[in-house]
Order: sequence, then structure tokens, then C-alpha cells
Amino acid sequence: MEKPKIYIDGQEGTTGLQIYDRLGERDDIELLLIDPAKRKDTAERKKLLNAADLVFLCLPDGAAVEAVSLIENDNTRVIDCSTAHRINPDWVYGFPEMSRLHRAQIAEAKRVTNPGCHATGFVSIVKPLVGMALLPPDAALTCFSLTGYSGGGKKMIAQYEQEHRPPAFSSPALYGLLQNHKHLPEMQLRCGLTTPPVFVPVVDDYYKGMATTVSFHMSQLHHVPALSEMLHLSPLQTVWHKLREFYLSTAGEEGIVRVEGDPTDPESGVDSGFKIYANMWRGKDMLSIIVTGNDNQFTITALFDNLGKGASGAAVQNMNLMLGLEETKGLNL
Repeated sequence: MEKPKIYIDGQEGTTGLQIYDRLGERDDIELLLIDPAKRKDTAERKKLLNAADLVFLCLPDGAAVEAVSLIENDNTRVIDCSTAHRINPDWVYGFPEMSRLHRAQIAEAKRVTNPGCHATGFVSIVKPLVGMALLPPDAALTCFSLTGYSGGGKKMIAQYEQEHRPPAFSSPALYGLLQNHKHLPEMQLRCGLTTPPVFVPVVDDYYKGMATTVSFHMSQLHHVPALSEMLHLSPLQTVWHKLREFYLSTAGEEGIVRVEGDPTDPESGVDSGFKIYANMWRGKDMLSIIVTGNDNQFTITALFDNLGKGASGAAVQNMNLMLGLEETKGLNL
């Protein structure tokens, strides 16, 4: 059987380079490489786009839309890593852990849109709660999401790594302050919310790693008292238990998305001195969900690498599914 041919359109960008790093040594695929002198040559790109079995688009939104229009081969499958198609109903959203059905849809899809990094964290927390009818779709939510500067691409990386940078770059920077961040539409749509969350993205002086946190009052959740009584667990344990149950069913014990230990058990490390470091999973392609707080107020944090499960790792996971390969092949877990 011939090896599937893979082309990365936009390999020179941060996401494209990270995808290449995960694929470059694999012997079960064939990478199609463009002559560096022709990487902006539309005719040469079109030839490779149509020669590939699967294409990664690591391009700005407009260029991604243009690239799709160049594909005339009905057998070419696409994973778009831009924002361009994330709320398009004709594209499958590339978060396999949403459900077993969703994983199957990705495997069969011709067009998959890779989730945004902040959106990955938010969806991983909120989608299961809404799906299990614990959180009503009209819940008023707030999300605080901390990322390393690599999430801003080459331009931001250069700003943070310049020799004589402004002192402000040594401190966290809140942005998207007009509540118009490009990830908000997919965060709302993919979680089935009637209104978007109040979203505070923050970039800080470290290269990669992400901690996306959503805050809750227990009174916002439905059915928790009855479930707590039935399960003989505290309300906080019940939320943790239901999330863990959800991801065991959609990802498995050793899956890419994992719910960390009982938040009320001191042996799990969650005590008054517990800290979550946003770059803890740098270089990894997994995502951890951490529940902290008490029976009245609590937070849920998704901890992952913004270049891993937040971008390139997720893209490779989706490629593996679409090509019928081992889902975690080439990933660092």
C-alpha cells in the first residue's frame, strides 16, 4: 500500500514547523516539500495541494480560504489550522474528545478545522458540562486564559526575544479587551452557549504552555445535589467525577485529554499550597483538566501546550484519525 502523501502549506510558520517536527521522521507517510524559492508560487502550491492525500493549511485566514479554492482533487483532504473555517457548518471541528461520534466524524471528514488554542481549553471544560446537562446553555461564564508568547507567531516571538526589548515585555499582558477575540465565536458555538463568555486572554514572558481557567459558582450547575447524594460524593467531587467519567468514555484512561485526581484528596496535591504552572506541559501534546475550589465556588483549568494540543499536536492527531493511523502516533504524551 502506498504511503499517504502529506503537504504542509505554510511550513515556515510556527504551527507548520511544529507539524513538520512531528512528521519529519515518520516512515508511514510521505512528505511533499516545496522548493523554498517557490513557496509563494501559486502554480507550484496548487500542484502540491492537488497531489497530496492530506494537506495542512498553516496560513492566515484569507490565504487559507484561497488555498482551499485551489484544490480540485476530490480526494485531497484538508486540515485548516487558521480561524477561517472554525464556525463553518461544512467543516468538522477537530476536537475528537467531544464524543465518540465526533471522533468518527473526523475520521471520515474531507475538511477538518483545527481548534484555536484558547478555544481548545475552554471547549474541553465547558462542552462536557453543557453536554451532560450540568451547565445550562445560558450560563454567564468568565474565562481567563494564559499563554506563552509563541502563540502569537513569528512576529510576537521576535518582539519577546529581541535583545533590547521594552521592560513591559517581562510582565503579563492582557489583550482582546474589547471582547472581540477571534476565538470567541467558536468558543460559544462549539459549547452550545447562547451567549459568549467574558474572555480575558493573557500573554506572558515564557515561550509555550497554556492554562485556560473557567470560574463557577456551584449554584450555576444543575442536578449536582441529587448526583452528589447518589454518588456519595461532595458537590466538588461530583463535578470532578462527571468530567472524569466523560473523558474516560471519549478519550480513555491513557487518552490525550485527562482529568487529574480528586480535588478534595490531599494526596492528589491539591491543598492550600497547590499551584498550577502554565508551562507545565511544554513540549507535550496532552491536555490535563484540573478541578480546584470548594463546594460553593470553584475553577476548572485546562493545562496544555499552546503549540501541542493547542495547535500542531492536535493537527497531527486529526491527521492520524483521518488516515486510519494510530491516533497518538508521532505525539509526545
